[in-house]
Amino acid sequence: MGIVSQEAIKQFQALMDQVPVDEPLKRTFQNVHQGFLVETFARFLRAREWNVVKAHKMLMDCLNWRVQNEIDSILAKPIIPTELYRGVRDSQLIGLSGYSREGMPVFAIGVGLSTFNKASVHYYVQSHIQINEYRDRVILPSASKKYGKPITTCVKVLDMTGLKLSALNQIKLLTIISTVDDLNYPEKTNTYYIVNVPYIFSACWKVVKPLLQERTRKKVQVLSGCGTDELLKIMDYASLPHFCKREGSGSSRHSQNGTDNCFSLDHHFHQQLYNYIKQQSLINESVQPIKQGSFHVDIPEPAAEGTQIAKTIESEFNKFGNGNGVSDSPLKINGD
Repeated sequence: MGIVSQEAIKQFQALMDQVPVDEPLKRTFQNVHQGFLVETFARFLRAREWNVVKAHKMLMDCLNWRVQNEIDSILAKPIIPTELYRGVRDSQLIGLSGYSREGMPVFAIGVGLSTFNKASVHYYVQSHIQINEYRDRVILPSASKKYGKPITTCVKVLDMTGLKLSALNQIKLLTIISTVDDLNYPEKTNTYYIVNVPYIFSACWKVVKPLLQERTRKKVQVLSGCGTDELLKIMDYASLPHFCKREGSGSSRHSQNGTDNCFSLDHHFHQQLYNYIKQQSLINESVQPIKQGSFHVDIPEPAAEGTQIAKTIESEFNKFGNGNGVSDSPLKINGD
């Protein structure tokens, strides 16, 4: 870390030291940094191009959002009944497949086959934040302890299998989720690996890529096919997402055994996550009974960059549909 970076972190630290110890902001900040203060300051500084004033405002806005929306208690609010949560898991495809050789968690995301049609928007946002919080409060601290070094970021493998023009219907929800991440969980992803890429994604990527900030562009790697060879350079075979374990194996062509499919509620990651949330809810039950219903979160306005990207993607999808007479069929994968 350079001298300029170290000085910025010292200035940031001095500003945060002014927050009174007994304030809720201080308590929620502990859930954010988990003892890794320098790494946390660096994340927010990177997200604001090392401008201390802007980074401090971003962090304070994040902490206020957490307090106002009771984010610290979200891991004690299970989505019930279980059948509803299974529906969320079957339509919002995400899971932990393993760890990189450097100890970073590997999250798999089934972008192309996530339908988001089994529950309200609030449940999907709640589930997304719960996975973020479980990652930051449980998964990453455990990995840091195991590997004996700070591990504060993850790797994401995005599967585009099954991407359809109907994905346009999900742009609003995906914009909400990305806005929550950008403003409150910045710089938590080390690298995005994109696999099983159809033509429509390649067309969109060409026009979206220039709109991204340079630090984001550098994180994105579009791999050939299901990306097995490239991913094996950073992780063992056992940590590969199920859709990367053989050529032509997309999210829809996985083993019916939930222990292999990390998207499934039956996978050990989701079982551990859901049991953790239920246990936390039982601890808190004496104070406040468990209620059915989604956890509503205030969604900040997306940044101009995010809005422009969403509009660009929508425009490219519409061009593709209008120009090719395609309605809602799966889109051909490059090289197939």
